Amino acid sequence: MKKDFRKIKKNGGAAMLVSVVFFLFISLAIISGLVGPTVREFRNSSVDLNSKRSYFLAESGTEDAFYRIKNGMAIGTSETITLGSNSVTTDITNLSGNSKEIISLGDVGSLQRKTSLTLQTGAGVAFNYGLQAGNGGMTLDSSTIVGNVYANGSISAKDVSITGSAVAADSAALAPDQTNETPLPPTSSISFRNVSGSRDFAQSFQVSTADPLNKVQFYIRKVGAPTNATVRIVADNNGLPSTTNINIGTVSLVASQVTTSFGWVEVVFTTPRSVIPGTTYWVVIQNSTQNSSNYYVMGANAAYSSGEAKTGQYNGSWNATSQDGYFRIYTGGVTATIGRPGHNYYALQVGQSGVGNVWASHVASTSAAGSMYCLTQGTYVNKACNTSQGTPAPQSLPFSESNMDAWKADAEAGGVTSGNVAVGWQGATIGPRKITGNLTVSGGGTLTLTGPLWVLGDVTINGGGKVQLPANYGQLSETIISDGEITIAGGGSTGSGTSGSFLFMVSTSKCPNYVSCAGSNAINITGGAGAVAASAQYGNINLSGGASLKAVVGNSITMSGGTTVTYDSGLASPSFSSGPSGGWIMGNWSESE
Repeated sequence: MKKDFRKIKKNGGAAMLVSVVFFLFISLAIISGLVGPTVREFRNSSVDLNSKRSYFLAESGTEDAFYRIKNGMAIGTSETITLGSNSVTTDITNLSGNSKEIISLGDVGSLQRKTSLTLQTGAGVAFNYGLQAGNGGMTLDSSTIVGNVYANGSISAKDVSITGSAVAADSAALAPDQTNETPLPPTSSISFRNVSGSRDFAQSFQVSTADPLNKVQFYIRKVGAPTNATVRIVADNNGLPSTTNINIGTVSLVASQVTTSFGWVEVVFTTPRSVIPGTTYWVVIQNSTQNSSNYYVMGANAAYSSGEAKTGQYNGSWNATSQDGYFRIYTGGVTATIGRPGHNYYALQVGQSGVGNVWASHVASTSAAGSMYCLTQGTYVNKACNTSQGTPAPQSLPFSESNMDAWKADAEAGGVTSGNVAVGWQGATIGPRKITGNLTVSGGGTLTLTGPLWVLGDVTINGGGKVQLPANYGQLSETIISDGEITIAGGGSTGSGTSGSFLFMVSTSKCPNYVSCAGSNAINITGGAGAVAASAQYGNINLSGGASLKAVVGNSITMSGGTTVTYDSGLASPSFSSGPSGGWIMGNWSESE
């Protein structure tokens, strides 16, 4: 018995050992089953975290490149940013003159994410002609224009060559016939295009003269990004806008000329027509759709005695507003002429090698390489009138008042300098900036612009002084706006040195049309200039003394003394660091493989 008991006891010890080993394996299996998913989850979380880090790194590279391009800062075609052991590589490709693509590749722990962003130049300012004049027309002597010429008035020329085409539209000797514009800022406003019941805007009025109705201005702003609207003049139908159009042409309220702040925006009618004094008419702004996020707001009051404003839908119902929109109606008109009647030779030569047309109501002392479109002609013309085209329509000038107000706001946001600023031989770098006095650049000094300038007084560049843009502006252009006279007497001014970069010299002066002007001009350039586009939409620009520019836009233009304007096609779509075009704007964004 004792022997058997010892045997059982011995076997029991072995069983205990087997049980311990068994439970050990079971425990390990359970632990393994628990740890495996945890490890996998940790690994997946780490991969996901690094992937997100890579994505945000790529986004950072894209944003950095966009910021540098938009602000004209230095950046190469390929940039790499390293953060610790991680990096992002950004490649910039020019898709065309008006678009770029930014591709950024983020890399964190060998996990890569790629983003793509296209940039486009904003729409807004466009100089489409070497010379473009408003109702004051042009007087040209002993000058050369390489490019096309357009005037909302006559083109008087002697000993002048134009390599492109010349067009002179019948236009008004303008006078504001009806206005509603005070006080500023307006006491009220009228929103339209935001809902279906207020999609369109209409304002009734009565003119006091029988002169042709030429143009209208609205004191208007936008919310969001509404599209262009159609502007028309219609007859009255029992106190409501009719659908009977007065035959003055249907034109557009250009959305890019309307800013998010109130400002005057001009619409020029293509065919000015006389209307009957004392008769009610309506100016209608018609939109194709409504959108609660993208619409227009008209300044308003209740002070205009000869009409009222309504909202509604053209060819539909209208709603009373008890308000009057802020507007200006301009009337007047003259017949445009190209050439200089009375001269017994070809005082103006237009075109070359069979290309270059002449188009105006009346033509005299002019030779055309291409066609000569006119209704009547005087002596010394090389071709008979081709009457098939009728008369050309006037065109709006590139800048609106609202555009210029946007530049002024951007300049003022950079700070204000009180009094006069003089830049001498030592030079200076300025911008964006508002200057309350005059600006003078002389003594061989160079003013480098790093943003728009708004000068309340006069701007004078003489004595070998010049204005330039820094090289890192690339294709961007910049603007100096003067509320006084701009004078350039010698010296050259340049863009950044990159093709498509220009210096815009803009005057808001209405001189010489006021007694206080004492015969001065809005812009006076006697020699020099360079890569400059000059604009004075309310006054006269006088060019003489061998001045050389890229483009000129003025209410009226006078040229003499061997002046040359050589148009650059880049002026059709300039890009700015800020202001009307907004420089580079975002297009499409995507995450790519």
